[in-house]
Amino acid sequence: MLRVLTLATLFPDASRPNFGIFVERQTLSLARRGDVEIRVVAPVGIPPWPLSRHPRYRALAGLPDRERWKGIEVHRPRFLNLPGTGGRFHARMVARAAEPVIAAIRRSYRFDILVGEFSYPDGPAVVALAERFGVPCSFTARGADISHWAHQPATGAQIVAASRRASGMLAVSDALRDEMIALGMPGDRIRQNTTGVDLSRFAPRDRAAARRALGVAGPLVASVGALIPRKRHDIAIDAVARLPGVSLLIAGTGPEQGRLQARIDRLGVGDRVRLLGAVPGEAMPELLGAADVMALGSESEGLANVWMEALACGTPVVVPDVGGARQLLTAPAGGRIVARTPEAFADAIAATLASPPAPADVRALAEPFTWEANSARIHAWYSGLVAAGPVAAAA
Repeated sequence: MLRVLTLATLFPDASRPNFGIFVERQTLSLARRGDVEIRVVAPVGIPPWPLSRHPRYRALAGLPDRERWKGIEVHRPRFLNLPGTGGRFHARMVARAAEPVIAAIRRSYRFDILVGEFSYPDGPAVVALAERFGVPCSFTARGADISHWAHQPATGAQIVAASRRASGMLAVSDALRDEMIALGMPGDRIRQNTTGVDLSRFAPRDRAAARRALGVAGPLVASVGALIPRKRHDIAIDAVARLPGVSLLIAGTGPEQGRLQARIDRLGVGDRVRLLGAVPGEAMPELLGAADVMALGSESEGLANVWMEALACGTPVVVPDVGGARQLLTAPAGGRIVARTPEAFADAIAATLASPPAPADVRALAEPFTWEANSARIHAWYSGLVAAGPVAAAA
């Protein structure tokens, strides 16, 4: 029996049900194996007073310290989130808050390995904690944790140093692994492991009926992702503005909401471009299954779950050449990789609408990427690290 303790600073809770939902899905898939036990420590960042009085943080402060989340035991220690520091102290604060909780867990749950679900702040925190408890450790690189945090002066050196002390690391795409190595992380400790998709939930459906349920008539483009600058939702908005009769639905929340809505209003496309806000996970298959195209202009990705979920629904994607896009889109049916410009996106969307691929051909590209296959690879990786024991730091 493999006993895993997972540390994840992005993990859903009652106030943020979609927060890190891909980590939840991976964790649940791993827990379903008969040869694994798993518990989760999901630290919650709270800023000092008076920012802590903001409604957002009051909701986080009100979360239970410990609960059963979809059958998994989850602990939620609070760590001090210091604004205006560029994240410099996040890993240290996470480790400080998690250590007594993990010490208490350890008394009744002798975990074999400690794993982090992101490179930062999880990576450096997990390495320090694993050394404290004398167990091997691994952390996963997913995209922005490398493309952003690993390139920031306040945090980049911490990630690279942690990589040289970790037993191993996982990267969700070959491109992300290459970027990690280029930053000075030891390649012999990095294993590529693509994410998974629930093929029973994300599947082709009656597209016209699904569009009608969403109040859309005619061709539909969907875009899914946090409303933050890096996701470049403005590219999809500007592209669809060039395509009369085409609608765009954007699912996600974030600080860019006001700016994006102002852009929609300025372009005069509010009748066919809508910001949906937070879309529950159970409703996402309907949105992606209703769309003729999923378009997302991200500046960086590892291997975006929404790409795979769209393909599983038989919906081709239009994306820039980022992360694992080429690793996933290995046949023309899957969509198009284009320049990150409204003109290129508009041309690709129009071409896809004019000659749509068969949904079964699109779905075939996602079929190898099941959560079961993902968890089998993770189990083998963690088991190998446990067998090898804690690793000495690289020179």
